Amino acid sequence: MLARLGEEASSAGATHVLLATDPGIMKAGHAERAEGILRDAGIHVTVFSGVEENPTTEHVARGLAVAEASKVDFIVGIGGGSAMDCAKGVNFLLTNGGRMQDYWGVGKATKRMLPMIAIPTTAGTGSEAQSFALITDPATHQKMACGDKKALCVCAILDSDLTRTVPRMVAAATGIDAVTHSIETSASLKRNDASRMLSREAWRRLSDSFEKSIADPNDDDARSEMLLGAHFAGAAIENSMLGAAHACANPLTAKYGIVHGVAVGLLLPHVIRFNAAAGENPYSDLDADAERLARRVEGMLASVGLPTSLRALGVSETSLPEMAEVAATQWTARFNPREVDASTMHDLYRAAMG
Repeated sequence: MLARLGEEASSAGATHVLLATDPGIMKAGHAERAEGILRDAGIHVTVFSGVEENPTTEHVARGLAVAEASKVDFIVGIGGGSAMDCAKGVNFLLTNGGRMQDYWGVGKATKRMLPMIAIPTTAGTGSEAQSFALITDPATHQKMACGDKKALCVCAILDSDLTRTVPRMVAAATGIDAVTHSIETSASLKRNDASRMLSREAWRRLSDSFEKSIADPNDDDARSEMLLGAHFAGAAIENSMLGAAHACANPLTAKYGIVHGVAVGLLLPHVIRFNAAAGENPYSDLDADAERLARRVEGMLASVGLPTSLRALGVSETSLPEMAEVAATQWTARFNPREVDASTMHDLYRAAMG
């Protein structure tokens, strides 16, 4: 529960917190409530509310300037994945210096990082369970995955009350992102026993509660299951990796501004079919029949009104070759269970055109 924030921050040694969030969370009152809880615990708070969707190096730089001026010794990220990722990005630069580009990859921080608490307000990215910050380079539009075990949060607070006010289509897009995480991690080349267990548990909860939580935002049980399922899926990413749906989604977001969750959800059924077409079902942990799994995802999309065709989103066929080239270079592409290149990425985009 959010009420435990002051207690958890105090026990972790916080005296001055940078509270990183976004304008929507400020408007909803969640950031103000978190700030009050911290202050009641005797902790100084500096708020940085300049996070935007798909945070770039520029957003991190603004947060860093606030953190440096305030001499904070602790970080709290409250919001969706963007707020938590930006908070982690600030942590990298505040403690280790340099640019975000210096940490693109895994394990490149050499110095200890500040302790951080993450508080998700959407059931989506599971960023609170991961050591990665996803930060976009505005010059190249490349989404950089900057990961280091030092960036793991000391605590994650999962309070389903915070997801009650999420707009319906935002909840749908973030929810299908979590669903995609559970499915792609289950089939990733990097999966292991721990990630497979987490993927199965995430899928069980998400597949049972996704439609319910969207249909009735007052269904507390469904929202709690979504938040926990998204967390497990995030932990699965930490122990495994993603695949072609995420690789294809990034160019769509960069070129057309398509919301990340919408993009991955739309591509996912086509990726499932492609990966299973080689004769082996890499998703057998979740469903013995890959085609049934693909249809289940399509049913989820349709039931909440998410797009099922790239054409309906204004994507032009003439842009597919260029996006396919970019998709093939994405970090997550190398972990897809079936080898992909620009040609296969182009085929996936074509299949998703509708």
